[in-house]
This record gives sequence, C-alpha cells and structure tokens, in this order.
Amino acid sequence: MIKRVPNIISLVRILLVPVIVWLVVIGDLTSAFWVFVAAGVSDAVDGYIAKSFDAVTEVGTYLDPVADKVLLVSVFVALGTMDYLPAWLVIVVVSRDALIVGGVLFSFALSLPTRAHPSVLGKINTGTQMGFAAVVLAVHGMAWPLDLVASLGAFFVGGLAALSGGQYVWRWSLVAFHDGSGD
Repeated sequence: MIKRVPNIISLVRILLVPVIVWLVVIGDLTSAFWVFVAAGVSDAVDGYIAKSFDAVTEVGTYLDPVADKVLLVSVFVALGTMDYLPAWLVIVVVSRDALIVGGVLFSFALSLPTRAHPSVLGKINTGTQMGFAAVVLAVHGMAWPLDLVASLGAFFVGGLAALSGGQYVWRWSLVAFHDGSGD
C-alpha cells in the first residue's frame, strides 16, 4: 500500500492544476497561492515518502516529473496570459519543458536508452520555478512587497531554464550520436 502513496500524491498534484489555473484566471491569486503552495509541498512529500519508505516505483519515476511539468507549465501560462509574467519568460519555461518531453518521445521512438533521471540542475530549475511562481502569486495576490524579487527573479528563472534545457540537449546528444566506436 505504501508504494502507491507517492503516486497518489502526484496524481492529486495534477488534479490541483485546473483549480490553480481557474483561480488565477478569475483573479483570486490569494487562493491560487495557497493551493499552489500545497501542490509544491506535495512534490516534496511524495519524494520523501518514496525514498524514506522504499516506495519508489517505475510509474512514479515518470509520474512525478510529469506532475511537476503539468503544474509549472500551466501556472506559468496562466500567469503569463493574465499579464503577471512577461511573455518571454513563459516562452522560455514552456519551450524548455516541451524540449524535454520531445526529447523523451524522440528517444523512445528511436529505441534509445532513456531513464527519467533529472539532473541536479534540472531539480534546481524546478525548485526555483516553484518558488518564483509562489512569489509572483504572493506579490499579486497578497501584496507582498517582493516586486523587485519578482522582477529580478524572472531573469534568473529564465536563464536557469535555458541553461537546464541546454544541459538536457547536451546529455541526449551524447546518447543519440554515440556510435559505440569510442570517438
């Protein structure tokens, strides 16, 4: 039973996404903030349970990052659509995740070895995006005086997303173009 708990938590995170997007669209950013924080905490909780109780499953190794991508892409698009984020940042974040998903699909199509192992930089990127989205929701929903953090954070998050996307492309190119000759 315990092996299912992290996967159930990841599924709940996915189910929270339309609620958060709806709250952003109707302008209830305070509620969106709290639901988003709950979703973000669920990411840490499912990982902790999976690792601490030997409940890591193959399904979970794919479901957890998918839940993160669905959450972050949806929230960034909703915040961008409602003019709480600059369009360039939404494009960078969404493009990075589309690149990763496309790379995984490409790898499967070519029967290349693919494992759902996020890099350290990818994990930092995800955590930074989570924190940044929470700050943006707090600034606009609860008038937290973090406007400068939100403004400067956009450049940091955008740069980190681009760097992380580039790292994934590099890692895939090493696998995809390796011909086994040792060159």
